[in-house]
Amino acid sequence: MTKTIATNLQLFRIVSLFFCIAAVAAQESDLDGEHYLDLPLEELLKLDAVTVTARKRVENLQDVPISVSALRGELLDTYSSGASDVRFMNARIPSLTVESSFGRTAPRFYIRGLGNTDFDLNASQPVSIVLDEVVQENPILKGFPVFDLERIEVLRGPQGSLFGRNTPAGVVKFESKKPTREPEAYSSITYGRYDTVDFEGAVSGPISEELSARLSLLQQQRSNYVDNAAPGFVNDDVLDGFRDTAGRIQILFEPDDAFTALFNYHFRDLNGTPAIFRANVIEPGTNDLVHGFNRSTVFQDAAGTAHQDLQVHGGSLRLEFQADRHQYTSVTGVESADLFSRADVDGGFGAAFLPPEQTGPGTIPFPSETADGLRDHIQFTQELRLASHEADQLRYQIGLFYFYEDLTVDSFSFDTLNGGVQNGYAVQEQQSWAAAVFGTLSYDVTDRLTLTAGSRQSIDDKRFSAERLQDPFGGASIGPIKVETDDSHLSWDVSAVYELTNDVNVFARIANGFRAPSIQGRILFGDDVTVADTEEVLSYEVGVKSDILDGSGRINATAFMYTMDGQQLTAVGGNANVNQLVNADETVGYGLEVDAELNVNKQLTLSAGLSYNHTELKDSQLAIAPCAQCTTTDPTNAGGQAIINGNSLPHAPEWIANVAARYSLELGSGELYVLTDWFYRSEINLFLYESKEFRGGEMIEGGLRIGYQWTNRDIRYDVAVFSRNITDEEALIGGIDFNNLTGIVNAPRFFGCELKIAF
Repeated sequence: MTKTIATNLQLFRIVSLFFCIAAVAAQESDLDGEHYLDLPLEELLKLDAVTVTARKRVENLQDVPISVSALRGELLDTYSSGASDVRFMNARIPSLTVESSFGRTAPRFYIRGLGNTDFDLNASQPVSIVLDEVVQENPILKGFPVFDLERIEVLRGPQGSLFGRNTPAGVVKFESKKPTREPEAYSSITYGRYDTVDFEGAVSGPISEELSARLSLLQQQRSNYVDNAAPGFVNDDVLDGFRDTAGRIQILFEPDDAFTALFNYHFRDLNGTPAIFRANVIEPGTNDLVHGFNRSTVFQDAAGTAHQDLQVHGGSLRLEFQADRHQYTSVTGVESADLFSRADVDGGFGAAFLPPEQTGPGTIPFPSETADGLRDHIQFTQELRLASHEADQLRYQIGLFYFYEDLTVDSFSFDTLNGGVQNGYAVQEQQSWAAAVFGTLSYDVTDRLTLTAGSRQSIDDKRFSAERLQDPFGGASIGPIKVETDDSHLSWDVSAVYELTNDVNVFARIANGFRAPSIQGRILFGDDVTVADTEEVLSYEVGVKSDILDGSGRINATAFMYTMDGQQLTAVGGNANVNQLVNADETVGYGLEVDAELNVNKQLTLSAGLSYNHTELKDSQLAIAPCAQCTTTDPTNAGGQAIINGNSLPHAPEWIANVAARYSLELGSGELYVLTDWFYRSEINLFLYESKEFRGGEMIEGGLRIGYQWTNRDIRYDVAVFSRNITDEEALIGGIDFNNLTGIVNAPRFFGCELKIAF
């Protein structure tokens, strides 16, 4: 009863805060800017309108009845600087976290606490990644580098009508800059710590009267800087280096005002080392890193064989035809990925049954060196849409969607104590089909009130086979084990947006979304192929989107709550190196999200974000295997399994806060500027069970950039020095629980200098 009262009180506080924000926004919209900090009106700058394609139309962010954040421009460039990968988005946007146990590949996204900790290369996710209108289904595709982008849109909450399957948590959309009719180009080069070189550039312009093109390139590299100090394996500079190359070629054909064709080819080639696993890096009984922890040193007996190779190729063709009253759109996409990643998963050397001087750090029950490979992967998608004119009082959009994926996943194990020879091999094969018909309808009831409804009928089918051809323990082969799933689902949403004043919109939305059935057949160390049934979410949102202080400020806020039936959960590890899928009876969540921007004056610009997320599993019968060495705090059943009823979801911090400030000063013929950004993330569970050790503590990271910009003969220059994780925050961000207290730690402080030239 006490817990229920506390939960309801927390919900009441969030809703109260939301309505306070709405009331303040409505009042502020009518204020004269001169009353704000006693600044004269002419010193306040209007914010640029932000356009998004959250509903597959180009719209003003403030008019869209969805909780959306858009990351763009200088902040996007700043966050991704220093050869960062897509994980730079972690906690930079309200209700969004990103992590990976593969390093720079296979990121896992979580929105409003909903995500999937499964590290298998066949895992599905409830957050969909869409790159230039093409869904990126496989985990490897989700980590494509960020460069030459127009913006990143984060759509929070179910997006089942327009985006379909596997979007119950939301969608992250990456929009590349498109070819231009006027010539333009830019290049930037960074040199920094650990011999890091980060080059990015693009050139765009006309080829003929009807053709224009854009070529974008990225080259990132870093030297290995982590030393191996394990006895008998001592070697300097063996881990955390990489060479990551990516490119994009776009050709735009515009023969007239009615028809356009955009061709997109992109690729990625990565060679480096995987995530660094550190054995017994957590102080037993706490979630603190061990005393004397040193980022630049590991103690591994397989660091010398750790490596990661990835190739990605993809292409798309977008055709658009404008008729008198309609717009016809076709988007065809093909993606392919090839990966091999090998790592010392136990993170230490030797084993507990060897003499003390031949094993460590701490207790290593047994060696674990494994590799995963993705081969023979292909994905094909086709979408057809018909949309009415955007200015009509009654607007509609209907479409068809088709998805096909064929992949093979290899899993290997190696006998580290016997020279690293292969001693285990298993293979998974899966073919997936999905198809859908969808539509949305919007109607302007009055000049101020618009109602929207949408639905999507989806079908989904998977055919799976798993086989263990070499048993790591010398046992017999298993399989092939064959499984097939199929399901259909009707997802929908209803929303209303009301123009409270000329500068303030309020909205409400009810939405349904789903994730199709999933199959987990990682049988290298186990015998079971598990299946999770469809998960379904029902979400309620109310929000306010407001321009304040004569357009120099913007505050958007959303309060939400959801109930998910049959949430697909992955019991990762436990006391064995296996993954098992389960469905939870019910999961509930509620919270608040706020985005704000403000031009205080001509020199100072501020932006901030805040989110609160409460998540709770409700299934009194659901129990999973606990960790091998940690101290679990959950009750256990008769079989010794941890009962996870009432736990929050993994990688679901209650609080996320971020702030950025930019101050500039005219100096000479240019501008001197200082930009600083910070984020806070509260504690997180790393796994479904709760334990004292596998709990990431509070985390604060900041960045600083000092630069000078000037223009000479229409060429813009920007030279800057910067630092990421400027305080060198050390935090536990991931773990491996089946062997010892193995942890993954955040990236160290980085500093460098950058030169950017554009015209």
